[in-house]
Amino acid sequence: MKKSTSILLAATVVLATIGGASAQTAGDWVLGNYKNAGYWFPGVIEKLQGDDITVRYDDGDRETVKIKAVRPYNWTIGTKVECNYKGAGSWYAGTISSLAGEKIGIAYDDGDKETTKTGRCRTK
Repeated sequence: MKKSTSILLAATVVLATIGGASAQTAGDWVLGNYKNAGYWFPGVIEKLQGDDITVRYDDGDRETVKIKAVRPYNWTIGTKVECNYKGAGSWYAGTISSLAGEKIGIAYDDGDKETTKTGRCRTK
């Protein structure tokens, strides 16, 4: 019984992460493809109405999109990202080296390091 429960739980987790967002309630953290530009930015669901989700991105922008246009927030230490270095407008590739809420440490591919906010980072 214990083994079948573990298998069922594992299958549920896998199914929840396939496709669109598994988030279903306001306050859940997601990644949204802002303006369908091909980059995924972190944000929080403000409102869920039917198939529409309003996302408040960590940089302060908001948009309402279909639930399939967001995916579960999955950033962890070691995740490859691009960040707006020092907020100066240029995006550089790096790896998350620390993560605490919206505070994020980045080890850039060129050797630079920075502690910044998740709202200045994105993934492809």
